[in-house]
Amino acid sequence: MEKKFMWIAGPCVIESEEMVLEMAGKLKEMAGRLNLDYYFKASFDKANRTSIRSFRGPGIEEGLEILQKVKDTWNVKIATDIHEPWQAEKAARTADIIQIPAFLCRQTDLLAAAAKTGKKINVKKAQFLAPWDMANVVGKLEESGNRDLMLCERGTSFGYNTLVVDMTGIVEMKKLGYPVVFDATHSVQKPGGRGDATGGNREYVEYLAKAALAAGADALFMEVHPDPDHALSDGPNMVPLNELESMMQRLIRVYDAVHE
Repeated sequence: MEKKFMWIAGPCVIESEEMVLEMAGKLKEMAGRLNLDYYFKASFDKANRTSIRSFRGPGIEEGLEILQKVKDTWNVKIATDIHEPWQAEKAARTADIIQIPAFLCRQTDLLAAAAKTGKKINVKKAQFLAPWDMANVVGKLEESGNRDLMLCERGTSFGYNTLVVDMTGIVEMKKLGYPVVFDATHSVQKPGGRGDATGGNREYVEYLAKAALAAGADALFMEVHPDPDHALSDGPNMVPLNELESMMQRLIRVYDAVHE
């Protein structure tokens, strides 16, 4: 059986129940047309925003209730991130993928708690780590009893307020024996680039995603929004919903060429 291209996509944060329900329905329909293995992603809390005044989301209790409603309404798989060990068990009741944020990928207690849920773990490589340093992250997850892992490339710090993507890092992380996901939207961030908020260059998302898939990335993560310029988090790097399907059609051609 042909292996489907895994696609993790959704808004950065839960802005409202109405918004994520509408987005999930549209994205699932799109994934069906494109024959993708789809996971809806949204965060219940953005604990690492640049400013204390930035919107963080509804919090874990209300946020997971909304994500469960998305799952029940659309029969869609869910990916969401956690920031503290105690959140792992609660998130696992709804999430099919538990995501570890890049800044926290060395946090042993967080990794262990996520691993012990038995759910698929998508752990993002920190902006300050070399690809081969992820061997220690993998070791912590394996020792905690979980081998259903994915490693995620999301860019590397390059001076101040800038990220670059070393495509050879995808090759290096694949040597660790697990699928590699490319985070196409966080890779175009300019962290703190707006002083009290993160900037970004969403026009580069497609170019980097094509390069990552050509380098052998197994799956694609991207954040999308119906109106990124008015999003409550990460707007500058999110893909506009009305541009998404044509972009994905082009990216699928690259994926298929590599995996034929």
